[in-house]
Amino acid sequence: MKTGTLQMAETIDSLTSRIDLNKPWVAAASVGNVAGRKNMLHLIQLRWIAVVGQITTITVAILVFGIGLPLPQMLSVVACLIAFNVGSVLRLGERRVVTNNELFFALMVDVASLTAQLYFSGGTSNPFAFLYLLQVIISAVLLEAWSTWTIVVITGLCLTGLALFAKPLAGLLHDGQSFARLYVQGMIICFMLNASLLVIFITRITRNLRARDEQLSTLRQRAVEEEHIVRMGLLASGAAHELGTPLATMSVILGDWRRMPQFSDDSDLQQEIAEMQAQLQRCKSIVSGILLAAGETRGEASTRTTLISFLDNIAEEWRKARQTATFFYDNRIKDDAQIVLDTTLKQMIFNVLDNAIEASPNWVKFEAMREGQSIKLVVTDAGPGFAPPMLAQFGKPYQSSKGRPGGGLGLFLVVNVARTLGGTVKARNRREGGAIVELVLPLSAITLEEEGKDDVI
Repeated sequence: MKTGTLQMAETIDSLTSRIDLNKPWVAAASVGNVAGRKNMLHLIQLRWIAVVGQITTITVAILVFGIGLPLPQMLSVVACLIAFNVGSVLRLGERRVVTNNELFFALMVDVASLTAQLYFSGGTSNPFAFLYLLQVIISAVLLEAWSTWTIVVITGLCLTGLALFAKPLAGLLHDGQSFARLYVQGMIICFMLNASLLVIFITRITRNLRARDEQLSTLRQRAVEEEHIVRMGLLASGAAHELGTPLATMSVILGDWRRMPQFSDDSDLQQEIAEMQAQLQRCKSIVSGILLAAGETRGEASTRTTLISFLDNIAEEWRKARQTATFFYDNRIKDDAQIVLDTTLKQMIFNVLDNAIEASPNWVKFEAMREGQSIKLVVTDAGPGFAPPMLAQFGKPYQSSKGRPGGGLGLFLVVNVARTLGGTVKARNRREGGAIVELVLPLSAITLEEEGKDDVI
């Protein structure tokens, strides 16, 4: 039976072989892509509001205030804006990556459509010219610095061009008092519209950016933890290599001693030498196991079995190796499946059970159940439970209640193995005392792709 040291070393090294240090940064890029897609979706929503607002404003201006507007030209601009927005929706469905240049181009289309509508409706005499500020502020939140300053320059040029080339609406020039009243009313409406849209969309965009930053922080922490595991795996493998030579030398010396006349005639010495050789052989087995775990891959180290048999064997093996007064094992899985078994998964479960028996030597419960396409493993003990600070930092290295240097690595490795397999680990305290640790693993991570074609070993 392998010792806890070998089990932890196998877990470390097998997990090390699974870790791809590039994955956190790939995931970080994925987080950025998600934020970009959400921001583009906000622009699309804002553009639909602009379409509805333009149609409403044109209708009210003509029917209520009797203002003569170039209806064909302005409706053409609205139609182009609708077509562009439909194209943006279709493109967003096809592409997962939304770059800064795409966001910049989308805002430029919005600026161009606003400029065209203002040109046909009075230029700078139209109070809705202040909507340029909405484009500038949104670009400052969404875009890189050069893109934002480009938007500032372009909107400034558009406003200047409207002041130089656009003509006020002829019907309003004859009545200065009416024009002033309409301008003030339009300015108030424009202010309220600007303020409302900025509050709504800037809040959403800021929430997106905040969520992205939190996810990136989590990924950075994961990268640090995985690098820590790699260092531990390299240390374990290096130590195993270094121990190989002196252990082999001691084995040869003990063999020579056993055959020497001065030792062969002494039965007590022979018995002690035999015991030393047995313990030395055990040490060599541990070292060999560490080296094997460090170099094994899933295909080489895996065996095929069924889910129910795997869990039953684990429970039986752990029961025989550990001394506990009461060990309850309840396997409630009805639908069996062929799985690929490797040492990582086995040692992960052993680590959880070992932590439970250390906290509760007299009572441990192990339950297994299937929930949809996942398996759920629950380990319960009757010990003192987790302290609140430990629950808050569950799965972090060196978080332990045992007070030993380097403690807390067992659960740290369990959490990282489960995460590597696409699963989760949760812990909580029982009301009646003790703790519960729940492992949820997707079956897709351990089941065979083609069941039934190969015999179960």
